[in-house]
Amino acid sequence: MSKPVLQLWINGQRTNSRSTRLADVTNPATGEAIRQVPLASRADVEAAISSAKMAFPGWRDTTPLRRSRILNKFRELLETHRAELAQLASEEHGKTLEDAAGSVQRGIEVVEFAVGAPHLLKGEHAENVGRGVDCHSMLQPIGVCAGITPFNFPAMVPMWMFPIAIACGNTFILKPSEKVPSCSLRMAELLKEAGLPDGVFNVVPGDKEAVDTLLTHPDVRSISFVGSTPIAKNIYETAAHHGKRVQALGGAKNHAVVLPDAELDFTADAIMGAAYGSAGERCMAISTVVAVGDVADALVAKLKARAEKLVVGPGDKKGVDMGPVISAQHRDKIVGYIDSGVTQGAKLLIDGRGIKVAGHEKGFFVGPTLFDNVTTAMTIYQEEIFGPVLIVLRVATFDEAINMVNSNQYANGTAIFTASGAAARRFQNEIEVGMVGINVPIPVPMAFFSFGGWKSSLFGDLHMHGMEGVYFYTRTKAITTRWPEVAERSASTLTMPTLG
Repeated sequence: MSKPVLQLWINGQRTNSRSTRLADVTNPATGEAIRQVPLASRADVEAAISSAKMAFPGWRDTTPLRRSRILNKFRELLETHRAELAQLASEEHGKTLEDAAGSVQRGIEVVEFAVGAPHLLKGEHAENVGRGVDCHSMLQPIGVCAGITPFNFPAMVPMWMFPIAIACGNTFILKPSEKVPSCSLRMAELLKEAGLPDGVFNVVPGDKEAVDTLLTHPDVRSISFVGSTPIAKNIYETAAHHGKRVQALGGAKNHAVVLPDAELDFTADAIMGAAYGSAGERCMAISTVVAVGDVADALVAKLKARAEKLVVGPGDKKGVDMGPVISAQHRDKIVGYIDSGVTQGAKLLIDGRGIKVAGHEKGFFVGPTLFDNVTTAMTIYQEEIFGPVLIVLRVATFDEAINMVNSNQYANGTAIFTASGAAARRFQNEIEVGMVGINVPIPVPMAFFSFGGWKSSLFGDLHMHGMEGVYFYTRTKAITTRWPEVAERSASTLTMPTLG
């Protein structure tokens, strides 16, 4: 039986693709294709860019207050359809419905922030910077913007980008992962229902052909990306070479440092959700525990006991803690990492390989996996696994823990568990990581703060959402003004002007 085929969203309507290439959209819990999506061709993407370019002048000239009202209506529609979006995310990604609903809510919070556009876009003003001279600044939109988003958060990550870009007066083209296209297409419909003018928001699911078109097209002014570090680096270099503003968020190896004075039951519970939630397919997942001093044995015992009780199954089934991973290929890659950990001498306490879920034997499942006695020389430490694999390293001192985190190439997020304010303060000051949690396992900032890492976890100068997102999607213009009386006018001069 043929599967339903999705369409693109260009110029405010569903649009048939000019591409003959189709990709299966699979339910990871069953391993079966549930629909197909066209892989947008260069011509498709160029049509979206043309639509966005034509819509830009009118949207740019729309008042921030009017933009805000449309986004507020969109926020209301997101609230109404939150369960529907969560269902789509769970169906195509595999995460539990509860987890999916939480991620939709975090996306809605970015829209709530963007609704403040009239306030966020205010410039600065200084009177009498010189005699009779005033100076003020303006934040103006940059034009056609594009976002390239990953499979793991079908609703939330796109909403890190387009609401702020649109609030700032830009038009937007979203290239979602072809594995999870339905949330993006549904949000396009909701934006139209909210009153967004045609062409301001476009959706073109696709692969490398679509991405390369966005990276090189002269009418695209900025690129936002979330994905793995090698691809983020390539996105940054290619788009920057073509004169675009870029924020490219890459991979992670997030450490949780646990000190001997930590409350261990609280800590173990927190790490469970951070390590195994969304089957570990989060850029903010805690994948690495650094146990300091004599806390290791007791902590590992608690982690093992809790991980063994986690229920694995389809994300839409009540009582399930952890769903499948995104694809058979990704499952096999994770299993390969587990194999390497065993080969290289780590102590495998819980083995998630070969798990079978009754009634879903063809699903892409990997069970919770726990390693102890891992070293920094091992592959499972050095590389991002992006799956339900938690590793524990043991160090003697707090100094060693800090040095370990700071020596890692990734610097996305980290956490410390302690009862010591002095230790926490030292950690937050000395740690070289973009987002830090103190007794908070997944330190994803609220929408009014910025999201982004350091080192190989970010390529570009500005993070996502918060005021850094506003600055990314705008250009600053400074205006210096004088209205001299006739008597004050002086002869021209070739010397450097001063205003004091």
